[in-house]
Amino acid sequence: MPTTAPTQNATLRIGPHTVTPPVVLAPMAGITNAPFRTLCREFSGGKGLFVSEMITTRALVERNEKTMQLIHFDATEKPRSIQLYGVDPATVGKAVRMIAEEDLADHIDLNFGCPVPKVTRKGGGSALPYKRPLLRAILREAVSGAGDLPVTMKMRKGIDDDHITFLDAGRIAVEEGVTAIALHGRTAAQHYGGTADWEAIARLKEHVPEIPVLGNGDIWSADDALRMVRETGCDGVVVGRGCLGRPWLFADLVAAFEGRTQAPAGDEGAGDDAAGYGARPSLREVADVMVRHATLLGEWIGDEPRGVIDFRKHVAWYLKGFAVGSEMRKRLAITSSLAELRAGLDELDLDQAWPTGADGPRGRTSGNNRVVLPDGWLKDPYDCAGISEDAELDTSGG
Repeated sequence: MPTTAPTQNATLRIGPHTVTPPVVLAPMAGITNAPFRTLCREFSGGKGLFVSEMITTRALVERNEKTMQLIHFDATEKPRSIQLYGVDPATVGKAVRMIAEEDLADHIDLNFGCPVPKVTRKGGGSALPYKRPLLRAILREAVSGAGDLPVTMKMRKGIDDDHITFLDAGRIAVEEGVTAIALHGRTAAQHYGGTADWEAIARLKEHVPEIPVLGNGDIWSADDALRMVRETGCDGVVVGRGCLGRPWLFADLVAAFEGRTQAPAGDEGAGDDAAGYGARPSLREVADVMVRHATLLGEWIGDEPRGVIDFRKHVAWYLKGFAVGSEMRKRLAITSSLAELRAGLDELDLDQAWPTGADGPRGRTSGNNRVVLPDGWLKDPYDCAGISEDAELDTSGG
């Protein structure tokens, strides 16, 4: 049965913005573009906060064509939320001022959590908070340049178990005027493996009571989200891999935080007596969402085949657990037109019910990775020599 909501109609404040319920779509490279955000917002009824995929500050300042497309928001997106990645304080400052002066967004989130080698090897993402003065300089430039726009940050526990940074980083964030912090309860070395440390989220909330703390990691269901809030005292949740191939998870999350049950998809008679929050769409309903997702991508890119090709990465997530043969899965994963995608889906047994176990972990799960860092990075957390604008990535999207 559903767990009691932690607070009825819980609300999160991000500067002037009210986020009700306190549910945030995590920025994910190549995933949380405008089409996917549209799907998630539709299922949520427009409630929550939906953040763009990672935008590199250098690419934004240089007005890279791909980057300028990635910061396009649908007219219905309010507030407009951009996540920025940067290593050089001056470049971050320029990017933030550009966003504020040109009214490109309503909220800026800073990425200090990405664990991928092409980011950490330059001292960015989850590597950066280890350099305390550099983190402070970036936050100071960002908050100063943002004017009235709220600045938040997302981070991990640290680089590895021997280099934990989240408590120091949290205190620096408060001192520099950051509006809220999201903590993924893993280190960079863990990537997405193992189990997220929710106790770290609780410790951060106790450490920085002045501002909201959001929890991230291992939220696969609405009940997980409620349990995280209850166990950690966090002010809201950030959902990433749990919604891959499941944008309807946001309907469940809204229902859970509003203290009501969510009828399974396709079950019009379930009403308020439905047990639990989990939407359970049939394969027919999933197929319809898949086609709509691919259609939105084509419209956003401006080219149907390219949109369908971009959609291919989502096929396995949407079909997880359903009885679909390996050959058909391969075929669907190489489609290049909406007609081809629809025809392939129509060959399936679309009356299949939602499969048992399909609500669990999805996406990347590798862990215990060696974190790729700049030479000598760990020698001194206060020595920031050698970090310059040359370390900035010149492309966005992760």
